[in-house]
Amino acid sequence: MFNKILIANRGEIAVRIIRAARELGVGTVAIYSTADRDALHVHLADEAICVGPARSTESYLNMNNILSAAVATGAQAIHPGFGFLSENSKFARLCEEMNIKFIGPSAKVMDMMGDKINARAEMIKAGVPVTPGSEGEVHTTDEAVKIAEEIGYPIILKASAGGGGKGIRKVNTVEELVPAFEAAQAEAQAAFGNGAMFIERMIFPARHIEVQILGDSHGNVIHLGERDCSLQRNNQKVLEESPSVAIGHTLRNEITSAAVKAAQHVSYENAGTIEFLLDESSGKFYFMEMNTRVQVEHPVTEFVSGVDIVKEQIRVANGNDLSVKQEDVTFNGHAIECRINAENPKFNFAPSPGKITNLFLPGGGVGLRVDSAMYSGYTIPPYYDSMIAKVIVHGENRFEALMKMQRALLEFDVEGVTTNVDFQLELISDPHVVAGDYDTSFLGNVFLPEYQKED
Repeated sequence: MFNKILIANRGEIAVRIIRAARELGVGTVAIYSTADRDALHVHLADEAICVGPARSTESYLNMNNILSAAVATGAQAIHPGFGFLSENSKFARLCEEMNIKFIGPSAKVMDMMGDKINARAEMIKAGVPVTPGSEGEVHTTDEAVKIAEEIGYPIILKASAGGGGKGIRKVNTVEELVPAFEAAQAEAQAAFGNGAMFIERMIFPARHIEVQILGDSHGNVIHLGERDCSLQRNNQKVLEESPSVAIGHTLRNEITSAAVKAAQHVSYENAGTIEFLLDESSGKFYFMEMNTRVQVEHPVTEFVSGVDIVKEQIRVANGNDLSVKQEDVTFNGHAIECRINAENPKFNFAPSPGKITNLFLPGGGVGLRVDSAMYSGYTIPPYYDSMIAKVIVHGENRFEALMKMQRALLEFDVEGVTTNVDFQLELISDPHVVAGDYDTSFLGNVFLPEYQKED
């Protein structure tokens, strides 16, 4: 096993990785920006090293400084977490060149599956269903207009190198296409340094179903079931659950089998997620994209499968076989995750950084977990993502999980900053959500208009 790994991230995921590594007997190195000098992950790691100023491009995205920190501290591997450099094939390639193990797939596979256009082509080869769309990169509005006419409206524009909801636009008519394309392309160029786009027919509304995959370097690939991530705002997930109430036994087998086939086709190694759109009216599902990293919502899968995904990532990167075979994986109960953000839902979800003057995190009972890097007296910096915690619950059934989440959110108390805890409590208590009657249109078209009327 590795003696020491460096965590190239911050916040709750950095804390999560440090804890998993410590339980495996592996030493940890935290990196931090000057704005994160007092962050929890810095205090918890065995060592910590500053890699630059507050701006992400000069610290958490600074490949040279991060690699230098790994060399200086003798770290044998780097865990990128999610976001930042987690899906950057150049960084993975630099790690390989420096004989530092990147805890994730190879740069080659990342290029193949992290780029949405390449991934689409590979899925067609693998026999995995994909939505009708462009066959390659789209660079001009003239190309976009022509392709849209061929596949029919409504369509969705996506940045080839995208993620986190950036560079995505939904287009219903030809009149909307040109301004939407130009805006999405500019956003993609600014966020990823790559303005290449592609176009797909829009499956909307739909269920957003994703399948957790684990693979090792010995050719073993398994799935850990599916998650339903249909509750989204501006293409950003808000709440996730597993299993999905929208699919039965037969469809579940079809979707998870397609995900395993996809991962096997590219000889996938480490943790990854295959994302699908499910058209409930037809029962057909379509490959959307692959995330070549650990997901924010991985804890719901850990609860229902009993598999520690982050520990598996570290073991697999070390060259070990997966610790479980597919036939060993059983799914028990129901799990739900709510993302807690420092933001004001009543003011268009404006970020709310600042000092936490008092903090009480829910606890007690079996099947409740809070992943966070917060503590009383900590100042949330304004430079990074607004997510400050994740509340995850597990029950014997969905009703128990819903009630447990309601109880947990009622207990959650943060003073000094505004959060979306009350928003999440209203969402998890909504009759449609309680009944499992929702899709990707629900939050934006049904819940939010009513919520924003309230004062």
